Amino acid sequence: MAFEFKMPDIGEGLADGEVVRWVIEVGDVVEQDASLVEVETDKAVMVIPAPRAGVLLFRGGDEGSIVKVGELLAVIGEADEQWPAEAQAATVPTVLAPEEEQGRPIVGTLEEAAPSRSSSSSPPTPSLPTRGRQLASPPTRKHAKNLGVNLAAVRGTGPGGRVLRTDIDAHLSGSTVPVEDTHTRLSGRRRAISEHLSRSWREIPHVTAFESVRAEGLMAARRVLAERLGEQVPIEALLIRAVLPVLAAMPEFNSCIEGETVTRRGAYNIGVSVDTPEGLVVPVIHNAVAKDVRRLSFEILSLAEKAKARKLERADQEGLTFTVSNIGAIGGGNYGTPIIPFGTAAILSVGRAEKSAVVENDCLVVGLTMPLSLSYDHRLIDGGTGRRFLAQLRKNLEEPLYFLAS
Repeated sequence: MAFEFKMPDIGEGLADGEVVRWVIEVGDVVEQDASLVEVETDKAVMVIPAPRAGVLLFRGGDEGSIVKVGELLAVIGEADEQWPAEAQAATVPTVLAPEEEQGRPIVGTLEEAAPSRSSSSSPPTPSLPTRGRQLASPPTRKHAKNLGVNLAAVRGTGPGGRVLRTDIDAHLSGSTVPVEDTHTRLSGRRRAISEHLSRSWREIPHVTAFESVRAEGLMAARRVLAERLGEQVPIEALLIRAVLPVLAAMPEFNSCIEGETVTRRGAYNIGVSVDTPEGLVVPVIHNAVAKDVRRLSFEILSLAEKAKARKLERADQEGLTFTVSNIGAIGGGNYGTPIIPFGTAAILSVGRAEKSAVVENDCLVVGLTMPLSLSYDHRLIDGGTGRRFLAQLRKNLEEPLYFLAS
């Protein structure tokens, strides 16, 4: 007998998941507990196993579709068993045609006038603009003027040869076909990022402070460590080691606020931003204070690889207390205004170290400088405290022995 497998509750507070990839095709045999489908939640891509052995008779969603918890995800039965077509039809949501979905316009439509009795049976000839002037509305004429386009050279596709804005844009692109907008639905990860950042921006009063540090000593220490360890040392490993003693001295940056309650985190779980094709993700280095540069380097590189392969587990993204975002890794050489991950109090953004003019002993010289941007929750942290945090961090970064010896 066919077994209807409903979408399980795969995480705390999760209401749905996006189907990323079906491991089993309809008609294929699947073993119990074997991988059935990959589903992406707001935290990670998770593999859902088959609840029983049999033949996959029906899939409750195509790749890219959203399946809510409790909805039919799959049907597993016997090899000679048929899943009723009417059951499939009842499961698949009805998609309205664009004109049905949009309904009638609120302000109505302008219908074509009925042909006069005196008109001939031959197709009507579009009316031409009078006095050699192209027909166009004032906003369209202004649009053409702003772009430096001569309306007389534009072929109008509107009623009576009227020139539309799309005609002007098509003329500039060298195409006679108006360019149309495209609409796509947010992916599960992009939707989660949108909701998370929107909530943070609404509820946390952000303040961002900036600092520039000399980076010659930091980069030299990185090269020496890489040579001695015989391994790659990502700059994030040194940034984490530099920021940990500052967090210990100023625990409000390793805290969060909920209502009238302030929680100072006992652990130092440092998030590292990773840029992926599907969006920014923040895997977490747990108990970072207990790890040396070699261990931090290994975990950072491993988590980044998992993030780009969409293999992060929920545990890899939980427990965040502070975030380090290296925008210099993707070419960001300037300051930024990073958004604080909800549930934390601060985030540090670091740009690329570049040569610039600096004053040294009253002389203008070329130095290697690195921009820092620190966003923090103004409910917990005052401006003076934010400046002291950056001053201590600058001291650590410019003199790496301060944190490497600890």
